[in-house]
Amino acid sequence: MTYDTTETERTPHPWRWRILGFLGVAQLMLILDVTVVAIALPHIETDLGASREALTWTVSAYALAFGGLMLLGGRLADLIGAKRVVLAGLVIFTAASLATGLAPSSGLLLGGRIAQGVGAALLSPAALSLVVTLFDGDERNKALGVWSALGGGGAALGVLLGGALTAGPGWPWVFFVNVPIGLVILVALIRLLPRQAAAAPRARLDVLGALLVTASTGTLIYAFISAGDGGWLTAVTGLLVVLAALGYLVFALWQRRAASPLMDVRLLARRPVATGTFLILLATALMIAVFFLGTFYFQHARGYGALRTGLLFLPVALATMAGANLTGRAIARVGARPLAVIGLLVAAAGMAAPAVSMHPATVVAGVSVAAAGTGALFVVASATALGQVAPHEAGIASGIVSTFHEFGAAGGAAVVSSVAAASLVGDTLSGFTRGFAAGAVAAGVAALVAAVLTPRKPEAFRKSRTTGA
Repeated sequence: MTYDTTETERTPHPWRWRILGFLGVAQLMLILDVTVVAIALPHIETDLGASREALTWTVSAYALAFGGLMLLGGRLADLIGAKRVVLAGLVIFTAASLATGLAPSSGLLLGGRIAQGVGAALLSPAALSLVVTLFDGDERNKALGVWSALGGGGAALGVLLGGALTAGPGWPWVFFVNVPIGLVILVALIRLLPRQAAAAPRARLDVLGALLVTASTGTLIYAFISAGDGGWLTAVTGLLVVLAALGYLVFALWQRRAASPLMDVRLLARRPVATGTFLILLATALMIAVFFLGTFYFQHARGYGALRTGLLFLPVALATMAGANLTGRAIARVGARPLAVIGLLVAAAGMAAPAVSMHPATVVAGVSVAAAGTGALFVVASATALGQVAPHEAGIASGIVSTFHEFGAAGGAAVVSSVAAASLVGDTLSGFTRGFAAGAVAAGVAALVAAVLTPRKPEAFRKSRTTGA
Protein backbone atom coordinates (compact mmCIF):
# COMPACT_ATOMS: atom_id res chain seq x y z
CA MET A 1 0.00 0.00 0.00
CA THR A 2 1.63 3.24 -1.11
CA TYR A 3 -1.19 5.72 -0.87
CA ASP A 4 0.44 8.99 0.18
CA THR A 5 -1.69 11.50 2.07
CA THR A 6 0.77 14.30 1.36
CA GLU A 7 0.23 14.03 -2.40
CA THR A 8 -3.54 13.67 -2.38
CA GLU A 9 -4.46 15.70 0.62
CA ARG A 10 -7.91 16.62 -0.65
CA THR A 11 -8.67 13.25 -2.27
CA PRO A 12 -10.66 10.88 -0.07
CA HIS A 13 -8.81 7.69 0.74
CA PRO A 14 -10.46 4.84 -1.22
CA TRP A 15 -10.30 2.44 1.74
CA ARG A 16 -11.20 4.93 4.46
CA TRP A 17 -14.36 3.12 5.60
CA ARG A 18 -12.53 -0.19 5.75
CA ILE A 19 -9.79 1.45 7.80
CA LEU A 20 -12.44 2.92 10.10
CA GLY A 21 -13.82 -0.57 10.64
CA PHE A 22 -10.47 -1.96 11.77
CA LEU A 23 -9.65 1.08 13.90
CA GLY A 24 -13.12 0.90 15.43
CA VAL A 25 -12.67 -2.74 16.44
CA ALA A 26 -9.28 -1.84 17.96
CA GLN A 27 -10.85 1.00 19.94
CA LEU A 28 -13.65 -1.31 21.07
CA MET A 29 -11.04 -3.71 22.48
CA LEU A 30 -9.59 -0.90 24.57
CA ILE A 31 -12.99 0.17 25.90
CA LEU A 32 -14.07 -3.38 26.65
CA ASP A 33 -10.89 -4.04 28.58
CA VAL A 34 -11.93 -1.54 31.24
CA THR A 35 -14.97 -3.62 32.20
CA VAL A 36 -14.56 -7.07 30.60
CA VAL A 37 -12.26 -8.04 33.46
CA ALA A 38 -14.82 -7.11 36.14
CA ILE A 39 -16.83 -10.29 35.67
CA ALA A 40 -13.68 -12.42 36.01
CA LEU A 41 -12.44 -10.88 39.28
CA PRO A 42 -13.96 -13.50 41.64
CA HIS A 43 -12.38 -16.27 39.53
CA ILE A 44 -9.01 -14.51 39.47
CA GLU A 45 -9.28 -14.19 43.25
CA THR A 46 -9.76 -17.95 43.57
CA ASP A 47 -7.16 -19.11 41.03
CA LEU A 48 -4.35 -16.68 41.89
CA GLY A 49 -5.15 -16.10 45.56
CA ALA A 50 -5.36 -12.38 44.84
CA SER A 51 -6.16 -9.97 47.65
CA ARG A 52 -8.88 -7.33 47.53
CA GLU A 53 -6.23 -4.71 46.84
CA ALA A 54 -4.78 -6.71 43.93
CA LEU A 55 -8.24 -7.25 42.44
CA THR A 56 -8.96 -3.53 42.64
CA TRP A 57 -5.66 -2.68 40.98
CA THR A 58 -6.53 -5.13 38.19
CA VAL A 59 -9.17 -2.62 37.14
CA SER A 60 -7.47 0.59 38.28
CA ALA A 61 -3.95 -0.06 36.95
CA TYR A 62 -5.15 -0.39 33.36
CA ALA A 63 -7.32 2.72 33.53
CA LEU A 64 -4.58 4.68 35.30
CA ALA A 65 -1.91 3.91 32.70
CA PHE A 66 -4.42 4.44 29.88
CA GLY A 67 -5.55 7.83 31.16
CA GLY A 68 -2.23 9.06 32.52
CA LEU A 69 -0.32 8.51 29.29
CA MET A 70 -3.07 9.27 26.76
CA LEU A 71 -2.13 12.90 26.20
CA LEU A 72 1.49 11.83 25.78
CA GLY A 73 0.38 9.29 23.17
CA GLY A 74 -1.55 11.95 21.28
CA ARG A 75 1.46 14.27 21.30
CA LEU A 76 3.71 11.45 20.07
CA ALA A 77 1.32 10.85 17.16
CA ASP A 78 1.67 14.49 16.16
CA LEU A 79 5.46 14.27 16.18
CA ILE A 80 6.26 10.96 14.48
CA GLY A 81 3.02 10.16 12.67
CA ALA A 82 -0.23 8.54 13.76
CA LYS A 83 0.33 5.36 11.73
CA ARG A 84 3.55 4.49 13.56
CA VAL A 85 2.00 5.15 16.96
CA VAL A 86 -1.16 3.13 16.16
CA LEU A 87 0.90 0.11 15.09
CA ALA A 88 3.24 0.39 18.08
CA GLY A 89 0.32 0.70 20.49
CA LEU A 90 -1.42 -2.28 18.92
CA VAL A 91 1.72 -4.45 19.21
CA ILE A 92 2.21 -3.50 22.88
CA PHE A 93 -1.47 -4.03 23.76
CA THR A 94 -1.63 -7.41 22.00
CA ALA A 95 1.61 -8.71 23.55
CA ALA A 96 0.55 -7.45 26.98
CA SER A 97 -2.81 -9.21 26.64
CA LEU A 98 -1.02 -12.50 26.00
CA ALA A 99 1.29 -11.96 28.98
CA THR A 100 -1.63 -11.04 31.26
CA GLY A 101 -3.58 -14.16 30.36
CA LEU A 102 -0.51 -16.32 31.05
CA ALA A 103 0.26 -14.60 34.39
CA PRO A 104 0.78 -17.17 37.19
CA SER A 105 0.53 -14.60 39.98
CA SER A 106 -1.36 -11.41 40.82
CA GLY A 107 1.87 -9.38 40.60
CA LEU A 108 2.55 -10.41 37.01
CA LEU A 109 -1.13 -9.92 36.22
CA LEU A 110 -0.91 -6.30 37.37
CA GLY A 111 2.27 -5.80 35.33
CA GLY A 112 0.44 -7.03 32.26
CA ARG A 113 -2.48 -4.72 32.93
CA ILE A 114 -0.15 -1.72 33.18
CA ALA A 115 1.46 -2.70 29.87
CA GLN A 116 -2.00 -3.01 28.32
CA GLY A 117 -2.74 0.52 29.51
CA VAL A 118 0.47 1.83 27.92
CA GLY A 119 -0.48 0.25 24.60
CA ALA A 120 -3.99 1.65 24.84
CA ALA A 121 -2.66 5.14 25.61
CA LEU A 122 -0.64 5.04 22.37
CA LEU A 123 -3.31 3.44 20.22
CA SER A 124 -6.49 5.33 21.12
CA PRO A 125 -5.53 9.00 20.47
CA ALA A 126 -3.48 8.11 17.38
CA ALA A 127 -6.39 6.10 15.94
CA LEU A 128 -8.78 9.01 16.49
CA SER A 129 -6.27 11.31 14.80
CA LEU A 130 -6.30 9.03 11.75
CA VAL A 131 -10.10 9.06 11.64
CA VAL A 132 -10.13 12.86 11.65
CA THR A 133 -7.47 12.95 8.92
CA LEU A 134 -9.03 10.37 6.60
CA PHE A 135 -12.52 11.89 6.58
CA ASP A 136 -13.82 15.34 5.78
CA GLY A 137 -17.13 17.24 5.90
CA ASP A 138 -20.29 15.21 6.47
CA GLU A 139 -18.35 11.96 6.19
CA ARG A 140 -16.21 13.00 9.14
CA ASN A 141 -19.33 13.59 11.25
CA LYS A 142 -20.62 10.14 10.34
CA ALA A 143 -17.27 8.54 11.10
CA LEU A 144 -17.03 10.29 14.47
CA GLY A 145 -20.60 9.19 15.21
CA VAL A 146 -19.54 5.57 14.67
CA TRP A 147 -16.50 6.16 16.88
CA SER A 148 -18.62 7.65 19.66
CA ALA A 149 -21.17 4.85 19.48
CA LEU A 150 -18.40 2.38 20.38
CA GLY A 151 -17.95 4.15 23.69
CA GLY A 152 -21.68 4.43 24.35
CA GLY A 153 -22.32 0.73 24.87
CA GLY A 154 -18.86 -0.82 24.76
CA ALA A 155 -18.20 -0.64 28.49
CA ALA A 156 -21.50 -2.30 29.39
CA LEU A 157 -21.14 -4.95 26.68
CA GLY A 158 -17.73 -5.79 28.14
CA VAL A 159 -19.44 -7.35 31.14
CA LEU A 160 -21.51 -9.59 28.84
CA LEU A 161 -18.43 -10.72 26.91
CA GLY A 162 -16.51 -11.25 30.14
CA GLY A 163 -19.28 -13.48 31.47
CA ALA A 164 -19.34 -15.64 28.35
CA LEU A 165 -15.54 -16.05 28.25
CA THR A 166 -15.15 -16.68 31.98
CA ALA A 167 -17.93 -19.25 32.01
CA GLY A 168 -16.57 -20.91 28.85
CA PRO A 169 -12.83 -21.32 28.30
CA GLY A 170 -11.95 -19.50 31.55
CA TRP A 171 -10.90 -16.08 32.82
CA PRO A 172 -7.51 -15.99 30.99
CA TRP A 173 -9.48 -15.80 27.74
CA VAL A 174 -10.74 -12.39 28.82
CA PHE A 175 -7.20 -11.36 27.84
CA PHE A 176 -6.34 -14.04 25.26
CA VAL A 177 -9.25 -13.00 23.02
CA ASN A 178 -7.39 -9.76 22.26
CA VAL A 179 -4.44 -11.63 20.72
CA PRO A 180 -5.95 -13.03 17.48
CA ILE A 181 -8.07 -9.92 17.03
CA GLY A 182 -5.06 -7.67 17.55
CA LEU A 183 -2.92 -9.64 15.08
CA VAL A 184 -5.59 -9.51 12.37
CA ILE A 185 -6.02 -5.76 12.85
CA LEU A 186 -2.24 -5.25 12.83
CA VAL A 187 -1.77 -7.05 9.51
CA ALA A 188 -4.71 -5.22 7.96
CA LEU A 189 -3.61 -1.76 9.11
CA ILE A 190 -0.03 -2.28 7.94
CA ARG A 191 -1.46 -2.81 4.46
CA LEU A 192 -4.31 -0.31 4.51
CA LEU A 193 -3.05 2.75 6.37
CA PRO A 194 -1.64 5.51 4.14
CA ARG A 195 2.04 6.28 4.16
CA GLN A 196 2.78 9.43 6.14
CA ALA A 197 5.57 11.92 5.69
CA ALA A 198 7.84 12.42 8.68
CA ALA A 199 6.41 15.06 10.96
CA ALA A 200 8.49 18.13 11.69
CA PRO A 201 9.74 18.16 15.31
CA ARG A 202 7.73 21.21 16.28
CA ALA A 203 7.70 20.29 19.95
CA ARG A 204 9.21 17.87 22.44
CA LEU A 205 7.38 15.28 24.48
CA ASP A 206 6.43 16.37 27.98
CA VAL A 207 7.44 13.11 29.64
CA LEU A 208 7.84 14.77 33.04
CA GLY A 209 4.29 16.12 32.88
CA ALA A 210 2.91 12.66 32.06
CA LEU A 211 4.85 11.10 34.93
CA LEU A 212 3.70 13.78 37.40
CA VAL A 213 -0.01 13.47 36.64
CA THR A 214 0.10 9.66 36.53
CA ALA A 215 2.08 9.38 39.78
CA SER A 216 -0.22 11.85 41.54
CA THR A 217 -3.33 9.98 40.44
CA GLY A 218 -1.73 6.64 41.35
CA THR A 219 -0.96 7.96 44.85
CA LEU A 220 -4.56 9.11 45.29
CA ILE A 221 -5.93 5.77 44.11
CA TYR A 222 -3.56 3.94 46.47
CA ALA A 223 -4.93 6.07 49.30
CA PHE A 224 -8.50 5.11 48.36
CA ILE A 225 -7.68 1.40 48.14
CA SER A 226 -5.71 1.25 51.41
CA ALA A 227 -8.51 3.09 53.23
CA GLY A 228 -10.60 -0.08 52.96
CA ASP A 229 -8.33 -1.75 55.52
CA GLY A 230 -6.72 1.10 57.44
CA GLY A 231 -9.65 3.53 57.52
CA TRP A 232 -10.53 6.79 55.78
CA LEU A 233 -9.47 9.13 58.59
CA THR A 234 -6.04 7.68 59.36
CA ALA A 235 -2.76 9.59 59.17
CA VAL A 236 -1.55 7.37 56.32
CA THR A 237 -4.61 8.04 54.19
CA GLY A 238 -4.39 11.76 54.90
CA LEU A 239 -0.69 11.87 54.05
CA LEU A 240 -1.23 10.09 50.75
CA VAL A 241 -4.03 12.48 49.79
CA VAL A 242 -1.81 15.47 50.64
CA LEU A 243 1.04 14.02 48.57
CA ALA A 244 -1.32 13.53 45.63
CA ALA A 245 -2.55 17.12 45.94
CA LEU A 246 1.03 18.42 46.01
CA GLY A 247 1.79 16.32 42.94
CA TYR A 248 -1.12 17.88 41.06
CA LEU A 249 0.05 21.35 42.12
CA VAL A 250 3.58 20.67 40.83
CA PHE A 251 2.07 19.33 37.60
CA ALA A 252 0.00 22.50 37.12
CA LEU A 253 3.03 24.72 37.77
CA TRP A 254 5.17 22.67 35.38
CA GLN A 255 2.55 22.94 32.65
CA ARG A 256 2.78 26.74 32.89
CA ARG A 257 6.58 26.64 32.47
CA ALA A 258 7.12 23.72 30.09
CA ALA A 259 8.16 24.62 26.53
CA SER A 260 5.77 21.99 25.16
CA PRO A 261 3.20 21.30 27.91
CA LEU A 262 1.21 18.11 27.98
CA MET A 263 -2.01 19.97 28.79
CA ASP A 264 -3.20 23.55 28.65
CA VAL A 265 -4.36 23.77 32.26
CA ARG A 266 -6.02 27.10 31.50
CA LEU A 267 -8.74 25.15 29.70
CA LEU A 268 -9.74 23.61 33.03
CA ALA A 269 -10.37 27.10 34.37
CA ARG A 270 -13.17 27.55 31.84
CA ARG A 271 -16.56 26.76 33.30
CA PRO A 272 -17.82 24.47 30.47
CA VAL A 273 -14.61 22.43 30.30
CA ALA A 274 -14.32 22.17 34.10
CA THR A 275 -17.96 21.10 34.40
CA GLY A 276 -17.66 18.60 31.55
CA THR A 277 -14.58 16.95 33.04
CA PHE A 278 -16.24 16.78 36.46
CA LEU A 279 -19.29 15.08 34.95
CA ILE A 280 -17.27 12.60 32.87
CA LEU A 281 -15.16 11.71 35.93
CA LEU A 282 -18.25 11.09 38.06
CA ALA A 283 -20.20 9.27 35.34
CA THR A 284 -17.36 6.82 34.74
CA ALA A 285 -16.77 6.31 38.47
CA LEU A 286 -20.47 5.51 38.98
CA MET A 287 -20.50 3.15 35.99
CA ILE A 288 -17.47 1.21 37.24
CA ALA A 289 -18.93 1.12 40.76
CA VAL A 290 -22.09 -0.52 39.37
CA PHE A 291 -20.08 -3.17 37.50
CA PHE A 292 -17.72 -3.81 40.42
CA LEU A 293 -20.46 -4.15 43.03
CA GLY A 294 -22.81 -6.04 40.74
CA THR A 295 -20.37 -8.72 39.62
CA PHE A 296 -19.24 -9.49 43.17
CA TYR A 297 -22.79 -9.41 44.53
CA PHE A 298 -24.16 -11.88 41.99
CA GLN A 299 -21.16 -14.23 41.98
CA HIS A 300 -19.84 -13.93 45.54
CA ALA A 301 -23.01 -13.35 47.55
CA ARG A 302 -25.58 -15.17 45.41
CA GLY A 303 -23.37 -17.86 43.89
CA TYR A 304 -24.41 -17.16 40.29
CA GLY A 305 -22.16 -18.31 37.47
CA ALA A 306 -20.20 -15.89 35.30
CA LEU A 307 -22.46 -16.38 32.26
CA ARG A 308 -25.65 -15.82 34.24
CA THR A 309 -24.12 -12.73 35.83
CA GLY A 310 -23.10 -11.40 32.43
CA LEU A 311 -26.60 -11.91 31.05
CA LEU A 312 -28.06 -10.02 34.01
CA PHE A 313 -26.08 -7.00 32.82
CA LEU A 314 -27.80 -7.00 29.42
CA PRO A 315 -30.47 -4.54 30.67
CA VAL A 316 -27.62 -2.36 31.96
CA ALA A 317 -26.04 -2.22 28.49
CA LEU A 318 -29.37 -1.41 26.84
CA ALA A 319 -30.20 1.23 29.46
CA THR A 320 -26.82 2.92 29.00
CA MET A 321 -27.28 3.21 25.25
CA ALA A 322 -30.91 4.31 25.62
CA GLY A 323 -29.99 7.05 28.08
CA ALA A 324 -27.22 8.30 25.79
CA ASN A 325 -29.43 8.22 22.70
CA LEU A 326 -32.36 10.08 24.27
CA THR A 327 -30.04 12.71 25.73
CA GLY A 328 -28.25 13.19 22.41
CA ARG A 329 -31.61 13.92 20.77
CA ALA A 330 -32.78 16.30 23.49
CA ILE A 331 -29.70 18.30 24.44
CA ALA A 332 -29.93 20.85 21.61
CA ARG A 333 -33.52 21.63 22.55
CA VAL A 334 -33.49 21.32 26.33
CA GLY A 335 -29.94 22.37 27.21
CA ALA A 336 -27.20 20.75 29.27
CA ARG A 337 -28.09 21.85 32.81
CA PRO A 338 -31.48 20.19 33.23
CA LEU A 339 -30.29 17.01 31.54
CA ALA A 340 -27.21 16.85 33.78
CA VAL A 341 -29.35 17.22 36.90
CA ILE A 342 -31.92 14.69 35.66
CA GLY A 343 -29.19 12.19 34.73
CA LEU A 344 -27.57 12.45 38.15
CA LEU A 345 -30.89 12.16 40.00
CA VAL A 346 -31.81 9.10 37.94
CA ALA A 347 -28.41 7.57 38.74
CA ALA A 348 -28.90 8.38 42.44
CA ALA A 349 -32.37 6.79 42.47
CA GLY A 350 -31.08 3.69 40.69
CA MET A 351 -28.21 3.15 43.13
CA ALA A 352 -30.45 3.85 46.12
CA ALA A 353 -32.72 0.91 45.27
CA PRO A 354 -30.13 -1.84 46.01
CA ALA A 355 -29.03 0.10 49.08
CA VAL A 356 -32.57 -0.38 50.45
CA SER A 357 -33.18 -3.94 49.24
CA MET A 358 -30.50 -6.42 48.13
CA HIS A 359 -32.95 -8.74 46.39
CA PRO A 360 -31.48 -9.79 42.99
CA ALA A 361 -34.43 -8.35 41.05
CA THR A 362 -34.07 -5.03 42.86
CA VAL A 363 -30.34 -4.95 42.15
CA VAL A 364 -30.84 -5.60 38.42
CA ALA A 365 -33.59 -2.97 38.19
CA GLY A 366 -31.64 -0.45 40.24
CA VAL A 367 -28.35 -0.72 38.37
CA SER A 368 -30.22 -0.54 35.04
CA VAL A 369 -31.89 2.69 36.09
CA ALA A 370 -28.53 4.01 37.29
CA ALA A 371 -26.99 3.06 33.94
CA ALA A 372 -29.59 5.11 32.06
CA GLY A 373 -28.60 8.11 34.16
CA THR A 374 -24.87 7.64 33.59
CA GLY A 375 -25.48 7.13 29.86
CA ALA A 376 -27.13 10.55 29.79
CA LEU A 377 -24.22 12.04 31.76
CA PHE A 378 -21.66 10.87 29.21
CA VAL A 379 -23.42 12.85 26.49
CA VAL A 380 -23.92 15.97 28.61
CA ALA A 381 -20.30 15.88 29.78
CA SER A 382 -18.84 15.60 26.28
CA ALA A 383 -21.15 18.24 24.84
CA THR A 384 -20.49 20.65 27.71
CA ALA A 385 -16.71 20.28 27.64
CA LEU A 386 -16.31 20.31 23.84
CA GLY A 387 -19.29 22.30 22.60
CA GLN A 388 -17.72 25.75 23.03
CA VAL A 389 -13.99 25.26 22.46
CA ALA A 390 -12.27 26.79 19.45
CA PRO A 391 -11.36 24.44 16.55
CA HIS A 392 -7.64 24.59 17.37
CA GLU A 393 -8.42 23.59 20.98
CA ALA A 394 -10.66 20.63 20.11
CA GLY A 395 -7.85 18.06 20.15
CA ILE A 396 -6.44 18.94 23.56
CA ALA A 397 -9.93 19.37 25.04
CA SER A 398 -10.91 15.91 23.77
CA GLY A 399 -7.74 14.50 25.30
CA ILE A 400 -8.56 16.07 28.65
CA VAL A 401 -12.07 14.59 28.61
CA SER A 402 -10.73 11.13 27.66
CA THR A 403 -8.07 11.32 30.38
CA PHE A 404 -10.63 12.14 33.08
CA HIS A 405 -12.81 9.30 31.75
CA GLU A 406 -10.06 6.80 32.53
CA PHE A 407 -9.17 8.43 35.84
CA GLY A 408 -12.84 8.13 36.79
CA ALA A 409 -12.70 4.39 36.09
CA ALA A 410 -9.57 3.95 38.20
CA GLY A 411 -10.88 6.08 41.07
CA GLY A 412 -14.36 4.58 41.01
CA ALA A 413 -13.01 1.04 41.39
CA ALA A 414 -10.71 2.13 44.22
CA VAL A 415 -13.35 3.97 46.24
CA VAL A 416 -16.12 1.39 45.92
CA SER A 417 -13.68 -1.43 46.71
CA SER A 418 -12.80 0.19 50.02
CA VAL A 419 -16.37 1.14 50.91
CA ALA A 420 -17.62 -2.40 50.16
CA ALA A 421 -14.52 -4.18 51.54
CA ALA A 422 -16.46 -6.15 54.16
CA SER A 423 -18.58 -7.87 51.51
CA LEU A 424 -15.75 -8.41 49.03
CA VAL A 425 -13.75 -10.48 51.52
CA GLY A 426 -16.52 -11.77 53.80
CA ASP A 427 -20.04 -13.21 53.80
CA THR A 428 -21.99 -10.09 54.76
CA LEU A 429 -24.14 -7.93 52.49
CA SER A 430 -23.46 -4.77 54.48
CA GLY A 431 -20.51 -3.76 52.29
CA PHE A 432 -22.63 -3.93 49.14
CA THR A 433 -25.32 -1.85 50.83
CA ARG A 434 -22.76 0.79 51.82
CA GLY A 435 -21.26 0.76 48.33
CA PHE A 436 -24.58 1.43 46.60
CA ALA A 437 -25.54 3.99 49.23
CA ALA A 438 -22.24 5.84 48.73
CA GLY A 439 -22.88 5.95 44.97
CA ALA A 440 -26.40 7.30 45.51
CA VAL A 441 -25.16 10.02 47.86
CA ALA A 442 -22.34 11.00 45.48
CA ALA A 443 -24.76 11.28 42.56
CA GLY A 444 -27.24 13.29 44.62
CA VAL A 445 -24.61 15.78 45.80
CA ALA A 446 -23.26 16.05 42.27
CA ALA A 447 -26.75 16.92 41.04
CA LEU A 448 -26.70 19.99 43.29
CA VAL A 449 -23.25 20.95 41.99
CA ALA A 450 -24.33 20.43 38.38
CA ALA A 451 -27.41 22.61 38.92
CA VAL A 452 -25.09 25.50 39.78
CA LEU A 453 -22.11 24.94 37.48
CA THR A 454 -23.46 23.49 34.24
CA PRO A 455 -24.04 26.08 31.47
CA ARG A 456 -27.67 26.22 30.48
CA LYS A 457 -27.44 27.79 27.01
CA PRO A 458 -28.84 25.27 24.55
CA GLU A 459 -27.47 27.17 21.56
CA ALA A 460 -24.00 25.96 22.46
CA PHE A 461 -25.02 22.48 21.35
CA ARG A 462 -27.08 23.11 18.22
CA LYS A 463 -24.24 23.05 15.77
CA SER A 464 -22.43 20.02 17.17
CA ARG A 465 -24.31 17.37 19.09
CA THR A 466 -22.19 14.81 20.89
CA THR A 467 -23.79 11.39 21.36
CA GLY A 468 -20.94 9.24 22.60
CA ALA A 469 -19.55 8.43 25.98
